[in-house]
Amino acid sequence: MKAAIVGGGVIGGGWAARFLLNGWNVAVFDPDPDAERKINEVVANARRSLPSLYDRLMPTEGTLTFHAEMADAVSGADWVQESIPERLELKHNVLCAISELAAADAVIGSSTSGFKPSELNGKGARAIVAHPFNPVYLLPLVELVGDAGVTAKAADILKKLGMFPLILRKEIDAHIADRLLEAVWRESLWLVKDGVATTEEIDEAIRMAFGIRWAQMGLFETYRIAGGEAGMKHFMAQFGPALEWPWTKLMDVPEFDDELVGLIAGQSDAQSGHMTIRELEHLRDDNLVGMMRALKKTGSGAGGVISRHEVTFPVHKNTVLPVTVSRKVPQSWVDYNGHMNEAHYLEAAAAASDRFMEMIGVDADYVESGNSYFTVETHIRHLDELSAGEPLTVTTQVLNGDGKKLHLFHFLKGADEKLAATVETLLLHVDLSTRRSSLPEPVVAEKLSEFASLHANMPSPDGMQRYVGQIR
Repeated sequence: MKAAIVGGGVIGGGWAARFLLNGWNVAVFDPDPDAERKINEVVANARRSLPSLYDRLMPTEGTLTFHAEMADAVSGADWVQESIPERLELKHNVLCAISELAAADAVIGSSTSGFKPSELNGKGARAIVAHPFNPVYLLPLVELVGDAGVTAKAADILKKLGMFPLILRKEIDAHIADRLLEAVWRESLWLVKDGVATTEEIDEAIRMAFGIRWAQMGLFETYRIAGGEAGMKHFMAQFGPALEWPWTKLMDVPEFDDELVGLIAGQSDAQSGHMTIRELEHLRDDNLVGMMRALKKTGSGAGGVISRHEVTFPVHKNTVLPVTVSRKVPQSWVDYNGHMNEAHYLEAAAAASDRFMEMIGVDADYVESGNSYFTVETHIRHLDELSAGEPLTVTTQVLNGDGKKLHLFHFLKGADEKLAATVETLLLHVDLSTRRSSLPEPVVAEKLSEFASLHANMPSPDGMQRYVGQIR
C-alpha cells in the first residue's frame, strides 16, 4: 500500500509517520527545501514512541521517499493526504491538481481543521475531510466528513492504522473537536487578557482536573457520574440553570493586538522556555504513551483502539520453541543507566508465561471457570543490555509439565539474536475457589503434554536450575 503526503509540516509529517510505521510506503511532496529534515524529525519521534503503545512487534516499516514533482508522489497512491496551510484558494488549487493526478479509487483526504467538504471541492476536487490531531502518529482520532462511500472506505483503512475514525453526521465549520477546543481557547484568552490567570495557571487547571477525566470518559459520561445514582437527568436539573448565568465570554473574541500576543508569548516563554521544542515533544509523547497504555488495561478511550489494532499485527511463526513475546523495548522501560531496567526483564518473562498459558488453553474463560496457574519461583540471569527501541523476542521451553507443575525456561533475545537474559520459572496449577494446588483440566493437560513431549529431547538450557552466586 502507498500513501502520498502533500505538505510536509508537523501534521503532514505525522501522517507520514503513521502510515510508514504501519507498513505503508510513503511518498512526500513539499516544495519547502527543509521538508525532508522536518519530516525525518517527526518520523524519529514516532519511531521512539509509537511502538511503545503495543506489546507486539509492529509491521515491518515501509519506505519513505521525497519527490520534486507532485505527480511522482501521487502516482499509484491508495491514499493522498493534503496538509497544506489553511488558505482556501491554495487548497482549491492543490486538491484539484491531486484529483486529476490520483487514481480514481484513491482516497483523497484533507487535514483541514476548519473548512467543509463543500468548500474544499468548490472548484471540482473530490476530497473528503480527514482531520487528525497532533501528534498524528500517536493520537487516534480522525474526523471524517464528506461522501458516504469514500468516508466508509477511509474509515476501514484508518482502523488498520490504529486510528479512530469519527464520521460526522453532517458538515459544519471546524467539525466537532476543534469547535470544543475553540470554546476553551476563547475563554482562556479572556482570562489571560483580563489578568485573571496566567497561561501556566490555565494549563494547571486543565491538566490537574478535567483534562485527566476527559481522556478516559469524555464530557457527557463524566457528567453522568456527577449526577450520582439519579444519572444525567439529575445533573441537568441541578446544573442546567447555571447556563443562564453570565459566566463566559464565548460569544466575544478579545482583540488579537500586539499587547495580548506579547503577554501570552511572554508568559509561555516563562512557563516552558527552558525546554527545546524537541524536549517538549519527547515529554508529551512519553506522557501520552503512559496514559494510553494505562487506558489499554481497561479498554477505555484510546486504550481500546490500541488493543483492537494490536490483535491485527502479524503473529511470529513458531519454531520448536514457541515465540511468546515479540515487541520493541519501550522508552519507559529504560532506566538511569540507559538500558532496560531489571524489573522489565521480569515483566517480559511474565508476559511470556501468560502467552504460553493461552497456548495451552489457560485463557480468560479458563480462569473465569475457576482455574489458573500461580508462579511460585523465578530465577533471572541478566546476560546483556537491551536499549530503547531494540527488538525483544522471547521463546519458551517446557522443562516439566507433569501433574500440577508448569516449569518454563524463557530466552529473552535482543537485536541480532543476542541472548540478553534467561528466566526460569515454576508455576503450580491452582483451584481458585480453594486457593490450593490442583490438577489442570484434561484439555489443558493434553496441550501441555504435547509441548512437553516436543521439548523433552532438547538439551537442558544453559543456566537451568542455577542459583545466585553459583560458580560455573
